[in-house]
Amino acid sequence: MSRVLVLVGTKKGAFIAESDEERRQWSLRGPYCNHWPIHHFIADPATGALHGAGGNAWFGPAVWTTRDLGETWTHSSQGLAYEAGKDPVAAVWSIAPREGELFAGVEPAGLFRSADGGETFEHIEGLQEHPTRPEWNPGGAGLILHSIVLDQDHPERIWIGISSAGVFYTEDGGRTWEPRNKGTRADFFPEGQNYPEFGQCVHNLVKAPGGGDRLYQQNHCGMYRSEDGGIVWESIEDGLPSSFGFPAGAHPRDPDTLFLIPLNGAEEGRYVPDAKAAVWRTRDGGRTWQDLREGLPQENAYFGVLRQAMATDRLEPAGVYFGTGSGTLYASADEGESWTAIADHLPTISSVETYVID
Repeated sequence: MSRVLVLVGTKKGAFIAESDEERRQWSLRGPYCNHWPIHHFIADPATGALHGAGGNAWFGPAVWTTRDLGETWTHSSQGLAYEAGKDPVAAVWSIAPREGELFAGVEPAGLFRSADGGETFEHIEGLQEHPTRPEWNPGGAGLILHSIVLDQDHPERIWIGISSAGVFYTEDGGRTWEPRNKGTRADFFPEGQNYPEFGQCVHNLVKAPGGGDRLYQQNHCGMYRSEDGGIVWESIEDGLPSSFGFPAGAHPRDPDTLFLIPLNGAEEGRYVPDAKAAVWRTRDGGRTWQDLREGLPQENAYFGVLRQAMATDRLEPAGVYFGTGSGTLYASADEGESWTAIADHLPTISSVETYVID
């Protein structure tokens, strides 16, 4: 019988929620990582290792690693630094594994690669050398590289999301990069300049399953789909209660199914609309949307959900999970039709990922 792990990164360490494949009863353990701020907590299925990306200006950056599901931990910041004269790396905000490599997105925005499972890192300098780099501006959380999308079939292809610089793409492993933001708005720019080449505040970037080039993006200014790897983006926010939100969760098998949690607006409190919680699901690539509310609070729900705090698992039917800024972890074992709170009173939840062990 499969084991399902939900990996939870919080402002005060990492936690692991565990269940069997029925996903009815859950146990929780943690906190791990010495109570560091953990912005992203993931599994590398190829090695079985769990990695936590964390730090801040006080602690500095580090990637924590356990190879025994939390029994013992190591952490390393070796190589997570820019050359002398540049702003220091304050924290690691995102990590992504592929074929024995580990990629790390940091603040201020840059990309690093590890070839030894997180023990040492090297800077992928091409992104910092992009001619637009001097004009990148920080978002509300800083100038952070928060989304890393790896093409599992073509190792040289990578998409990244930066607040507030936009989406960038490389097809040569990071030596050269191009902005891919055509069709995404930047409403905070002066009138007539709302569709710039770069400078958009992308909130989350995910790739649809199936081997194609479909991407989904939740932005400060809308929700979008691209069929061509981000060359052109199309708005899919019609039918949603808001054009503002952070997390997006791709279905593990169906490229037309996507989950997201709109919030009421950038300047309206950044909580679920009308203080009534809902996960919104599309089954047709964003043409229509359905709000899923069973088991979620429908009054006095003044919480938000951060950009990496939503995930799906690969079981059938797919599980869907999200964590709130007020520390509640919700789970659905039926693709969002019904929800259960599986942990309460955690620190602010920064990220949610899953790991299914057969």
